Amino acid sequence: MSIHDYPHPALTADVVLFAVGEGALQILLIQRDNPPFEGDWAFPGGFVNVGEAPRDAARRELEEETHIQDVVLEQLRTFGDPERDPRGHVVTIAYLGVIRSDTPRRARAGSDAAQARWWSVDELPPLAFDHADVLACALRRLRSKLTCIIEAPDVLSGDLTLGELRAACEKAARGA
Repeated sequence: MSIHDYPHPALTADVVLFAVGEGALQILLIQRDNPPFEGDWAFPGGFVNVGEAPRDAARRELEEETHIQDVVLEQLRTFGDPERDPRGHVVTIAYLGVIRSDTPRRARAGSDAAQARWWSVDELPPLAFDHADVLACALRRLRSKLTCIIEAPDVLSGDLTLGELRAACEKAARGA
């Protein structure tokens, strides 16, 4: 039997990209230009092509929809509720990226995005699909990372550097 003999879900990759700094936290969203959720706001993302790694699809979609590239992405989580997409059973792998707010980050809509813009996490529009749940998960991960790094100076001793502690925190956050 072939894999094509079995019904299976589609696969997408989404990017949750934060800009951190100056006491503000912003997130990059695109306004969808196609159904479903046409006109609504969502994370940059889209379908993984055959033969394409999900992380590569995430990078490709980020660049196609926002013209932003060269961002370090880490896998956040897989979201697979069969009802998350009205088109059918679509599983997404969400990726998390964090840049400094003083990094040049002009976003321009491209591909199937009507708009691309940065939003304060305190003033977000309603989000398409299950992206509110994805955002909640991303915020928990970001808080965990930032808390670990911010509290680091209180526990530094001996020759341990902040950079070494940051690396350890990042490893712990990945579950490695």
